[in-house]
This record gives sequence, C-alpha cells and structure tokens, in this order.
Amino acid sequence: MKITRLSVFQVDLPLEHPYWLSGGRLKFEVLDATFVKIETDSGITGWGEGTPWGHTYVPAHGPGIRAGIETMAPFILGLDPRKVLDVERAMDLALPGHLYAKSPIDMACWDIAGQAAGLPIADLMGGGSRSPRPIASSVGAKTVEETRTVIARYRQRGYVAHSVKIGGDVARDIVRIRDVEDMRQSGENVLYDVNRGWTRQQALRVMSATEDLNVMFEQPCETLDDIAAISGKHAAPVSVDESLVTLQDATRIARDGLAEVFGIKLNRVGGLTKAARMRDIALSHGIDMFVMATGGTVLADTEALHLAATIPDANCHAVWACQDMITIDIAGGRGPRNIDGHLHLPQEPGLGVHPDEENLGDPMAVYA
Repeated sequence: MKITRLSVFQVDLPLEHPYWLSGGRLKFEVLDATFVKIETDSGITGWGEGTPWGHTYVPAHGPGIRAGIETMAPFILGLDPRKVLDVERAMDLALPGHLYAKSPIDMACWDIAGQAAGLPIADLMGGGSRSPRPIASSVGAKTVEETRTVIARYRQRGYVAHSVKIGGDVARDIVRIRDVEDMRQSGENVLYDVNRGWTRQQALRVMSATEDLNVMFEQPCETLDDIAAISGKHAAPVSVDESLVTLQDATRIARDGLAEVFGIKLNRVGGLTKAARMRDIALSHGIDMFVMATGGTVLADTEALHLAATIPDANCHAVWACQDMITIDIAGGRGPRNIDGHLHLPQEPGLGVHPDEENLGDPMAVYA
C-alpha cells in the first residue's frame, strides 16, 4: 500500500461563545482548522485534522500547519501509511520540529492502518477500554458570576469534569477558586488551568491561600524551570500541558517529579505516535493523564478518545473535547458525541468518523 495523494482543506470553526484564557488576557472566537485527506493505491482513504487554539496561545497556527504539509508532502508520497514509524521519521527528517504540522498526517495514517486491519485505532495500538470517558468542560470565564453561568451550562449537558481557566490576578483567582469549590457537586472533577498565566510568586500566593482545598492546578507558570523552582514550596498537585511538547519534556517532568498529571494535547505533541510514548512514560512513573485535542471538530476529539482508551481507567482523569464549543458539525452527527457528559469509543475500524467532504469545500492544495 502506498500514499498516492494528499489533499488539504481549510475550514473556519466559529465558537458558540467568546472564550478567554489567562484571566481574560487572550480572547478567541474562531478556530482555523486544517483537514488532511490521504488517499492510497489500495482505495483506502484516511482523514486527519489539525486545529491549534488560535495563533496567540502557543507557537502553533493554522497557516503553519499548511506550510508544513507543503514542505513534507514530497517525502510522504509513496510511503506505506500503515508503517507509521516510517512516516514519522520521514516527516522529522523533512521538517525538524513543527510537531503540530505533523499531527494531522499522523492521524490520517493511523486511520488508514486501522481500516486496513479492520480494527479501531485504540485496538490497533494494543487494546482499548470500552469505559465511557468523562468530557472535561473548558470554562473560559473571567468573573465569579460568569464562571457560575458557564459551569451551570455544562452541567445541564451532563458534564462532571471541568477545566476552569484562571490566572492573571491573584485576589480574583483565589475568590473564583473558593467559589467553585463551594458550588462543586459530589463526584465532579475540577482542574484549575492557569495556562502559564502566573509568575512564580503569584503561583505560590494562590497555592498557599487555597492549600486547605487540595485542588489541582494545570500549568501554573510559563516554563518547566519555573514549575521546578516552586515545586518544593507548595503542596498542590500539578498538571502540565503547555510545557509538555517533546519526549524530552516528558522524561524531565517524570524524572524530576515536576507534575502528578500529564495533560497530553495530541496536536501539540505531534499526534498519536509520539503521544503513545508519553503515555508509557507517565504510566511507568505513576503519573495520571488528561487527554485532549488542542481544538477542533469531532475528528480531533475522536483521536483523543482513542488514545484515552489505551490508558487504564484509573489513570485517565478525563478527555477534553471541543465539539460542544463550536457551531458547525462537519460529520453530520457521526462519531462519539456527548452522552451525559461522556464520550463512547467508536467501534468502526480506523478513526471511526470521517467528515462529509462537501462540508469542507474545495481543497486548497493537492499533492500527488
């Protein structure tokens, strides 16, 4: 089997509600999505998606994905997509770094490999749990009142896990955390995501002021060096996501005990092939995981669910999904959907969901 054609599509994904990170420092209303269709000489077609969270969040953006694919395409054509390591190495040789540009190609190759084997991706990767995974909401609010409103909206949809975005103002963050904990319902899983929004001293002030609550913070500071500098000065469990990009990051976090949880964002780390190695490092060091798409449609959410299914139930806290945040559905209701705040693993071979191509428009680039 050989790759004969790559088609690239661009689609804008409007968010249902304006979304803020870092206490209102960054605002987002539309996501720039890139879809990749890989065709083979055997007639099997695979799909991938790469949707960074805007262009001001981290060093990743939609045009960068499409430029990266243009650079890598000549090195991918003619390869067997079922040999995902061969494709990975070809991409890494053609374009060092730029992992977010490689993720949609990696997803499409796993999709083809699963279809060829007659197995869902999770089973092809070694075996998948059929336990429904709770979806974590993303509460991008700024005030106590807004936070309550957004959490109530997600509760009505059945969500039992919430990622509350904080950062930027110590006093306001403390008040919001305490208010959420006061209204927290039995069985709810709440993560306070700072998105790198605190300095070291701000992080320690908030963590010290909320120590009695025993809450978890995600990415409290900008870098791993910052997180390491304060790690011995607070008792709060920490999750790391923005600083978890490469395998070297994962090994450092595990070796130095910088976090109790990995937040694995598939588009950020380069796709399933690279994320699976991070999963194994986490499991071998007793580190739990959240699994996430960086953004995107049900395709990106399904990829995250496949990886989450390969993690033992006790070690996978939740899957963050974007599908409930956007206003268009490119897959016509297919794929894993929110059922009482949970996603259920597809049983179809491969990814288990493909877009309706007419919803994507004409490809903006074709490589053959």
